[in-house]
Amino acid sequence: MSAIRMAIGAMAALLVTVSAGAQQRGRGRPGNLTTTDTTTDTTTSQPTPRGVVQSAQTITRTTTAMPYKPLPPIDTTVVTQHTATIGGQQIHYTATTGTYVVRDDSGAPKATFFFVAYTKNGVPDVARRPIAFVYNGGPGSASLFTHMGMGPMKVVLTADGHGMPAPYRITDNSDSFLDATDLVFVDAISTGYSRPAPGQKTAQFYGVVQDATWFSDFIYQYVTRNERWNSPKFLIGESYGTTRSAELSGVLLKRHEMYLNGIVLLSSVAFTQWGNDDRTEFFLPGYVTTAWYHHLLAPDLQQQSLEQIAQLGRTFAHGEYAQALEKGDELTPAEYQKVVADMARLTALSPTYIEQSNLRVSPQRWFTELLRSKREVLGRLDSRFTGYNHDAAAERAEYDPSEASYEGAFTATFMDYVRRDLHWKSNAFYTVTANVRPWDRTGEEQVAETLRSAMTQETSLKVRVLAGYYDFATPFNGIEETVSHMQLEPSVRKNIGFDYYPTGHMVYIDQQASDKLHHDVDAFINSSYEH
Repeated sequence: MSAIRMAIGAMAALLVTVSAGAQQRGRGRPGNLTTTDTTTDTTTSQPTPRGVVQSAQTITRTTTAMPYKPLPPIDTTVVTQHTATIGGQQIHYTATTGTYVVRDDSGAPKATFFFVAYTKNGVPDVARRPIAFVYNGGPGSASLFTHMGMGPMKVVLTADGHGMPAPYRITDNSDSFLDATDLVFVDAISTGYSRPAPGQKTAQFYGVVQDATWFSDFIYQYVTRNERWNSPKFLIGESYGTTRSAELSGVLLKRHEMYLNGIVLLSSVAFTQWGNDDRTEFFLPGYVTTAWYHHLLAPDLQQQSLEQIAQLGRTFAHGEYAQALEKGDELTPAEYQKVVADMARLTALSPTYIEQSNLRVSPQRWFTELLRSKREVLGRLDSRFTGYNHDAAAERAEYDPSEASYEGAFTATFMDYVRRDLHWKSNAFYTVTANVRPWDRTGEEQVAETLRSAMTQETSLKVRVLAGYYDFATPFNGIEETVSHMQLEPSVRKNIGFDYYPTGHMVYIDQQASDKLHHDVDAFINSSYEH
């Protein structure tokens, strides 16, 4: 009986060992066609005396595993019902969270787009209600920032936009545009939960034209499947999302014959590659507004309004300052000293520093120089924010104090909200910032012309540019210069306008700016179609 028990125990051990080997094979990299399982047979016919090393027989078995084949992507949606107070009214709305698969002409899946659509309930004729497609930029940024800033629910920050420690909170967004239009927030391919289909090369998605082409196919699919072809259509892009919108204006027109009612360019890229001196001129008005915000200017300048001080910055940058850069070494000593003195007065930089910089102060160095006496550095996305370098004498900021303040709050609240409130239970990784390099910039310098052409052909297409006075990711004077050089006919030029805000890149983080943003965008949408 003892020998039988030993034999049974050894056979059980063999089965456990083989099972473990199989489990290890299951965790291996997919695609292996064969595996080799080496186990040790310890069965004997007699019990082994204590103190004697048991002999082992090695048994090698080769098994054939099924090749790994990823499943093709499928459309998935989750629908939930919600209520929020927006624009002073209680709005009942439907949230549709999901992914749509975009395909090539042969029907082969190319990628999945993740989106969240908010549609107002109780609308008599949905086909006539406006719809807006909203996204962030980067390129490579997911749309959680615009989502949690302009959607029906928003992250709670301080009144001026600073983040607060966890536990974070969300609340009804009284400044959402849902009272004026349905909203569809979309993640670009490889960002958020959007992904290329298995086996697809990313180069076909990473580029100015490529990105807009696939976005247009998603918009076409959403509009078609949800019977919104007759709806007034809008694009709302932030940062690089404005470049996407400008390119989309032409792609939607030519590829899908889809006309837009309006485009909102929020914190817009300048759409062109200006020379170094031009870039210095475009940043300078922001230097002036920031010095004013931090109370560094002379009393007579501090008494000016923000709008007035910005205009002084524009006048100097494109007048006396631009002329001085154009003259270069031909400046007389008197002219040189005057431009140095005037620049120092408007920017609060020392005359010596301006001279040492040859009149050309790059934003990267300016972030550390303006408040160096306080050992503080300025934010790039929002120059109202300040932080610290380890080395107060450094020439560059170690990080962006503005982004560091609130980015964690946006990410955490979205990740909680999408699962808890929208019931999107995916265990996939949500990519906040994707590596989309190399990015094909072919066509980047032509997007302004693409927008001009679309506005000329669609004579009712309106554009609204929204800019923060403290934004150094996309300085407000850059897009002003682009628009002024688009060579629009007067009858078309009247369809483009500007609104400005006392904030930086993410306008909606500041409560005062968010209130104005809501008013401006609602008014723009309501004026862009017949009710």
